Amino acid sequence: MTTTISDALQSRMHTHLQGAYPNEGGGLLIGAVDGETITITDIAEAENTFPDEEQFHRMGVPPTFWARVEDDADERGLQIVGFYHSHPDHPAQPSTYDLAHAFPNLAYIIVSVQGGQVDHVNNWRLREDRSQFDADDLQVESE
Repeated sequence: MTTTISDALQSRMHTHLQGAYPNEGGGLLIGAVDGETITITDIAEAENTFPDEEQFHRMGVPPTFWARVEDDADERGLQIVGFYHSHPDHPAQPSTYDLAHAFPNLAYIIVSVQGGQVDHVNNWRLREDRSQFDADDLQVESE
């Protein structure tokens, strides 16, 4: 599958995640699915609700946030198509914690933030059997 995002949305995501550093930041990806393509049309920045002493390597999102974003997306004819989060001073690859808490069929954009600056970005998708993540294409399109 391929996930597309505009350069403006990706920039907004990066600014959010750099601002969360040295803690993890994240949010929801909103858009549409058409066959093998996920198109991200908006992001919803989340507050990290994990206990303060764990936020440097964990991201928590309250269920009420997820429900509110989902309702808003529905009203706009869209849906939640994934999740994005940062890995401060670590690679942009899923952790065992990510594997245990992910859902199949969603895009998982992980952004490595090194020293407060975006270093690299990878997109992942959890297999149906939840055994592992596979790398997915991420296309950034100019507006």
